[in-house]
Amino acid sequence: MKKYTNTGSKDTRSGFGAGMTELGQKNENVVALCADLIGSLKFDEFKKNHPERFFQIGIAEANMIGIAAGLTIGGKIPFTGTFANFSTGRVYDQIRQSVAYSDKNVKICASHAGLTLGEDGATHQILEDIGLMKMLPGMTVINTCDYNQTKAATLALADHHGPAYLRFGRPVVPNFTPADEPFVIGKAILLNEGTDVTIVATGHLVWEALIAAEALEAKGISAEVINIHTIKPLDEEAILKSLAKTGCVVTAEEHNILGGLGESVSRVLALNTPAPQEFVAVNDSFGESGTPEQLMEKYKLNNQAIVEAAEKVIKRK
Repeated sequence: MKKYTNTGSKDTRSGFGAGMTELGQKNENVVALCADLIGSLKFDEFKKNHPERFFQIGIAEANMIGIAAGLTIGGKIPFTGTFANFSTGRVYDQIRQSVAYSDKNVKICASHAGLTLGEDGATHQILEDIGLMKMLPGMTVINTCDYNQTKAATLALADHHGPAYLRFGRPVVPNFTPADEPFVIGKAILLNEGTDVTIVATGHLVWEALIAAEALEAKGISAEVINIHTIKPLDEEAILKSLAKTGCVVTAEEHNILGGLGESVSRVLALNTPAPQEFVAVNDSFGESGTPEQLMEKYKLNNQAIVEAAEKVIKRK
């Protein structure tokens, strides 16, 4: 199998910050709005270099979404930034009515998603956001795996017209995708070819899927690994092409088992090629306080869980 190397662990939110810094220089229509979390969202450089295009809204997320929607009318491309919990759950009505229903070109950018938010606990560890956002008509949903991909996705969104949700995280994670790899919204990336099982992963679970594939290879199992960075629109062609070879699939995500990537893949299978599927996801529960490593182990969101799911699903073929 192809080997991927961690070129230096970084947090994905810093990839967003780097993307915003570059967009500030390249596109004068890009504006940034923040809900009192400049440092956490890595908006520092954008604010310093382009103070006239940076809006500190304060702890008023609903107002931030409304202002962003209004800015699009004048041709601006607003990127809003706060924690994922506040980017979605707290302001869902405003997103639905003012952004999605109105088809406004707002980029909703969310850090500190999932269990890896860590010690802040269940109230902040939103695990429903992908489901919430993918159900909105016309909403593009992106969940990136590392620093490089998050930066690339941020740049790509400026050229994409329409409402979009970009999900990334707080912890330092392996940075392994090529810095110059093109980011094509809605196009999955085949990381490793295999014949026995398809592993479809998103976000922080992509690296875990690659480790799992190596462990499976040592057991004589050939795993195909696909990086699904865009949950919606989903690259159905890539999934079905892989399933035609392997005949079974494991989905892996840092999200509730209900409403996430796994259910989107299940729909593709049900409508096209029914096949055995196993889910690596949070099993319909809230999170809790702990380090990211402790939580990912307790809730079985790691390479070992992916290996076990792959072995189980192969037996169901």
